[in-house]
Amino acid sequence: MSQVRVRFAPSPTGFFHIGSARTALFNWLYARHTGGVFILRIEDTDKERNSAQFYNVIYDALTWLGLNWDEGPKVGSCGGGNFGPYLQSERADIYRQYLEKLKAAGRTYEKDGAIYFKLLGDRSEVFDDHRKKTVTKVKVAPTVIDDLIRGRVERLEDEDFVIVRSDGNPVFHFVNVVDDIAMQITHVIRGEDHLSNTSKHVELFKAFGAPVPQFAHIPLILKQNGPGKMSKRDQGALIDEYQKRGYLPEALVNFLTLLGWNPGDDREKMPIAEIIRLFDLPGVNQSNARFDDKKLAHMNMVYLLEQPADRFVALARSYFDGLHAGAPALQAEAACFRAVLLLCQPKIKGLEELPAYTAYFFTEDYVIDAKVKEKVMAKGDPKARLNELIAALPGLDFTSDTAIEEGIKALATQNGLGFGDYQSVARLAVSGTNVGPSITGLFRILTRERVVKRLERFLASV
Repeated sequence: MSQVRVRFAPSPTGFFHIGSARTALFNWLYARHTGGVFILRIEDTDKERNSAQFYNVIYDALTWLGLNWDEGPKVGSCGGGNFGPYLQSERADIYRQYLEKLKAAGRTYEKDGAIYFKLLGDRSEVFDDHRKKTVTKVKVAPTVIDDLIRGRVERLEDEDFVIVRSDGNPVFHFVNVVDDIAMQITHVIRGEDHLSNTSKHVELFKAFGAPVPQFAHIPLILKQNGPGKMSKRDQGALIDEYQKRGYLPEALVNFLTLLGWNPGDDREKMPIAEIIRLFDLPGVNQSNARFDDKKLAHMNMVYLLEQPADRFVALARSYFDGLHAGAPALQAEAACFRAVLLLCQPKIKGLEELPAYTAYFFTEDYVIDAKVKEKVMAKGDPKARLNELIAALPGLDFTSDTAIEEGIKALATQNGLGFGDYQSVARLAVSGTNVGPSITGLFRILTRERVVKRLERFLASV
């Protein structure tokens, strides 16, 4: 088999949709699995809807996801190639040349200012009840598509169709096929919603005398609740949302891979090298896949918890810099910031939780949760516990979490109590809430002096 050449061909007309990301991913995976070429081609012929900023949205999203393109617009280390230009807006001369080929072969005609592609076969006039008009039907055999995912598909393309609009602009069907021929695309991997176009495309490939690529139509992504395809308006549909929320790209890639493809077992978390090794088009499901933001959040948490210390701290700082530039956390010394973030790493579900989860470490102006306070202060004698803890803290060993824990346990044993009798009220006093990392780690990082001051201040207020 000749070298596999696949393409991802987005339009720069809006933000980057999660469905587009998965289409790009499946093309990229197939190219990497087969040792083929992944091409980025920008379909920017819709001048009214295109926006310069959206070109960068595409480039940035693919780069963030790690989907480097071998050929295409030159961006950083990606792109270049011998089959350009890779922007359709720069390929007008190529389209004119291919249009002339069809004209010379007698496969076009003009009607109402538009140029139509002429099918081959006997013609008859038929009244179309749905459109309430008479149309010209062409007697042709059904187009057979041996789809690598859907299997054998037959579609009847029995009417001539427009390939150049009356305003002179070529339509999607025409430029799509011309580009696939010129760029020597061997496999067209795209969404199932394009299956209805494929018979037109096959007719054009045949008219040009070009080899028909193998088609693979991947299932749609359904919205999380209710029927229908996930649209850009649905929650969780835009890639930049996950970038802003601090999701890890490798977690999103892993999640998207399993949204319509199965490795053949029950595994969910898989390194990208293993996914590339196993990925193949017959493993893609025919049934549509339903988006599940809870599953994605869990996948992200699993990846986040496994991050090496240096990368986790760097990710956290980048997240703060991006959305919480004025946060007190960024004013803290690097060592303190690092210690706090690593203490919290095992407890959080996502980077977006960090600002609220860590705020009390970096300021003395933290809020005491009224409901938590009411609950904690109603049990036992919390004031007495605070007084006992304040008295014991100067003699506690603060060199490690274990040492702090042993000191509090000794205090509890001395007073015939349990560790929890001190933990709940101490946590409330020093953090304002009842959730967070271990109380011993919290004490250690805050330091003995700050803990005593916070306990005394809280005690004075109740």
